[in-house]
Amino acid sequence: MKIIEIHAMRGPNYWSNFRKKLIVMKLDLEKLEELPTNKIPGFSERMEKLFPTMITHRCSKDYEGGFFERVKEGTWMAHVIEHIALEIQTLAGMECGFGRTRGTGVPGIYNVVFSYMEEKVGIYAAKASVKIAEALIADTPCDLMSDIKAMREIREQDRFGPTTGSIVDEAVARDIPFIRLNKQSLVQLGYGKNQVRFRASMTAGTSSIAVDLASNKEETKRMLKEAAIPVAEGVCIVYEEEVEEAIQRLGFPLVFKPLDSNHGNGASINVKTIEEAKLAFEHAKSFSRKIIVEKFISGADFRILVIDHRFIAAALREPAHIKGDGISTILQLIEQENLDPRRGYGHENVLTEISIDKETLACLAKHDYSLETVLNKGELCYVKGTANLSTGGTSTDVTDIIHPDNIIICERISRIIGLDICGIDIMAANLNDPLQLTGGVVLEVNAAPGFRMHLAPAQGLPRNVAAPVIDMLYPAGKSCRVPIIAVTGTNGKTTTTRLIAHIVKNNGYRVGFTTSDGIYVQNSMLTKGDTTGPVSAEFILKDPTVEFAVLETARGGILRSGLGFSICDVAVVTNVQEDHMGLQDINTLKEMAQVKGVVVKSVKRDGYAVLNADNPYCVELARGADCKIAYFGFEENNPVIREHCRKGGIAAIYENGYITIKKGDWKFRIEKVATIPLTFGGKLKFMIYNVLAATLASYVYGFKVEDIRMSLETFIPSATQTPGRMNIFTFKEYKVLIDFAHNADGFRGIKEFLSTVESPYKIGIITGTGDRRDEDIRDLGRISAEMFDHIIIRQDKFLRGRKAEDIVKLLEEGIHQSNPNQSYEYIPKEIEALRHALSIAKPGTFITALSDVIDNAIELVQSYLEKENNLQLK
Repeated sequence: MKIIEIHAMRGPNYWSNFRKKLIVMKLDLEKLEELPTNKIPGFSERMEKLFPTMITHRCSKDYEGGFFERVKEGTWMAHVIEHIALEIQTLAGMECGFGRTRGTGVPGIYNVVFSYMEEKVGIYAAKASVKIAEALIADTPCDLMSDIKAMREIREQDRFGPTTGSIVDEAVARDIPFIRLNKQSLVQLGYGKNQVRFRASMTAGTSSIAVDLASNKEETKRMLKEAAIPVAEGVCIVYEEEVEEAIQRLGFPLVFKPLDSNHGNGASINVKTIEEAKLAFEHAKSFSRKIIVEKFISGADFRILVIDHRFIAAALREPAHIKGDGISTILQLIEQENLDPRRGYGHENVLTEISIDKETLACLAKHDYSLETVLNKGELCYVKGTANLSTGGTSTDVTDIIHPDNIIICERISRIIGLDICGIDIMAANLNDPLQLTGGVVLEVNAAPGFRMHLAPAQGLPRNVAAPVIDMLYPAGKSCRVPIIAVTGTNGKTTTTRLIAHIVKNNGYRVGFTTSDGIYVQNSMLTKGDTTGPVSAEFILKDPTVEFAVLETARGGILRSGLGFSICDVAVVTNVQEDHMGLQDINTLKEMAQVKGVVVKSVKRDGYAVLNADNPYCVELARGADCKIAYFGFEENNPVIREHCRKGGIAAIYENGYITIKKGDWKFRIEKVATIPLTFGGKLKFMIYNVLAATLASYVYGFKVEDIRMSLETFIPSATQTPGRMNIFTFKEYKVLIDFAHNADGFRGIKEFLSTVESPYKIGIITGTGDRRDEDIRDLGRISAEMFDHIIIRQDKFLRGRKAEDIVKLLEEGIHQSNPNQSYEYIPKEIEALRHALSIAKPGTFITALSDVIDNAIELVQSYLEKENNLQLK
């Protein structure tokens, strides 16, 4: 078997609009295409032995054990690999569950699709599942546990921590979108100007001064003491010589901790001897220049969580510990404790496995214990110095029993330090009684406190502490999104996108938009290139200045990664025509329509899908849509439009020379087509379609008719406004048209326009694209022979796996099929071909250069025009 390619879907996609996180592995079974599972001796038995838990896989049988039955009956290896990929993720603690395997149309080659929780784990699972299947086929050893261990390690490296993850999960539950901004915990909630960023439990609203104060334990203690908050008595020291002075002043037992560290790093508690004190000092010194020495207060260790200056939760924390049985060694007791199903690797379970490290040995040494010591029955032994859950500590929820006076103290502390989210560490006999009565003290105030102890305590009620964070970041009435209009289709996407963006901008919004020539915010191009995929969409949605997004959304990005957004307000499908057929396993127009339909399915329920009523594949998309529908078309009497409007629907039509909105039986004329510059006096039918689509999208979004009209009148086609879209340059003796048309439908639109052009001699410069089907390339030659007097073929780019001469031959075949006597020549280089066309132009000649990359052509023609103008001025 051979893996051809692996893609990770990260948004709504061709395979599922609801399951955004999918791995798509294109797999060549090679010789195994002829060997279903029932023809491989012993395969079924070996698989059941290796994966007994796969008994739960129902498959198409829809009952437990159904998949094993399929294997015995005989199924293809790609299907087996799908189930292995899901099962090994489950065994690694990431239950996914969704999978499907589909043929590509090429015998032996399949798309294996399955869900994932962490992308890198999903990719690992794809590769590992093939390796495991090969081992099962060959009856060779397979180290399944090493793969499971590797996936767990990858997960812990890549996934969000419990705090960040809980906030993201709460946001998703409230339909708030998020974007991960780095490989750690920096996350953006919301889009554009309505975004809010956070990192773990630090938010965009967290005061940097407050964080600095909380990080300085000495300064924190001083401010709290001055505010009559009970704190532990202590001193700050720098040099080892000061240790004895601190001991004399405070007396044993003591606590040593770094001045500006957190999470218990460098801390030593219950220090009782001068030797221990010196060791504790050196340990803390490795984390900070200044060391806090405090009187050790006996009692329980509590963490109070305050969010937005309101008490949210309280937990009792205990360091990792074991209880003796009079028989087992400490090492054996730790191993037994780690068998607790609640303990897991990293953050995968409620509790973390207890590791044995230097801290463990140091804790045991304080009691003259070692790992081989046998504890008395019932004897409690702490094996960590601090109560962090990440080192095996436990927590018990005590939120409901904290005394009101203690709540008031904690809420005061959050305001004194100035933290919007803070964790307050208190040492006290209990929290049921006021600290003044128990003698309890505040030990620390923590910026960016962890939530895990509250989200999943070992005992007590779990608390959704992420909810108040979202309440604070997005209070009632605050929007988390910006409006999104997404534009897809075969032809006309870029022009329609630009026109909609122009309308949006004229309505007072700061608009960000993506096109096949670049990313723009307002009038500024920020990135040049084909920017119609999910990365470009995220670029716009991450921009904090953007108030409205218009996103051209092409086929390629949808198939590679899915959409870069989850929901849009309006989706426009301009048309579905034959282009890019045979690429990425899309072989029919129906399949291509399904790709475009991903955008339609992303429209929110009260939003609109704007569809071309003259295109049957667009009309079919309405059947699967879960939103409102609006149609545009050339004829008012189109049966689809007529029936739609009869039911009270909205449509845009070309009626009596006008762009008209039809709502039920009512008509609202927007503008006369002849006065809309983009239509070139009404000569360009394909441009009229683009205007209809943009007008309707703007109208259903909610823009006023008069504002749309003004925008249509002021959108002037040019090399600047619409590069590569009907850019006409007028010279003294001839004219040059440069257009992006690169498929048969685009060529037909140019042919229709040229039929209106008065010219004695029409020259066409054409090219093909190597990854198109032979027939598609021949079509370009055929149509070219129907509209040009002389053709110049050029082919220096976009070979995409073919030789230039092969593409040229197909173009020539198409030309000869249409007109055996057609005049044409071959000049490989684009610039040389254009220069030659300009050199042979006669008075009245109309030169048309058609290409899917037009920048060089525009620059050359503009330079020639500038020279001519300069000569005329002289």
